[in-house]
Amino acid sequence: MLTTNKEFDASRRRFFRGGSRAEAVPRPPWAADEARFSELCTRCDLCIDGCPENVLRRGSGGFPELDFRVGGCTLCGACLEACEPGALSITVHPPLPWTMTVSDNCLSAQGVTCRACGDECERRAIRFRLMVGGRAEVTVVQEACNGCGACVRFCPADAIRVVPGSRSSEVA
Repeated sequence: MLTTNKEFDASRRRFFRGGSRAEAVPRPPWAADEARFSELCTRCDLCIDGCPENVLRRGSGGFPELDFRVGGCTLCGACLEACEPGALSITVHPPLPWTMTVSDNCLSAQGVTCRACGDECERRAIRFRLMVGGRAEVTVVQEACNGCGACVRFCPADAIRVVPGSRSSEVA
């Protein structure tokens, strides 16, 4: 099987960073699939400079990535408007093709009262079900999560991860 240099370079970068092939890279909203995005993106930083929320940064290889540790994406469309090379396109739906998961190191799952992520989720996609012993089972309702990442910044345990997801194209 032949791979392109870009695929090999990306694979090699993931290996040296300790990442896996399944690791999700949160690209700007409306980004083409990873192979097409890497082909079209010129790494000009126009989308990064155009983001009023300042949640876009240069990631691996100089490609733009969403940095949810700074905040969530509001889907304002500024990056889409700024992208001259066409790596971001309004025809891509859903604009944020991932969802969030909560790992076992979540404070609520450990019996510590914490609802920080749920408080920040405007769509109420993060739910807490009380369990015996004061613990809470945390779930992300995939159909409600639009992948904005607003919850990530506020998690004191760094328990929220971005994963590829398939949701409806409704994002409002």
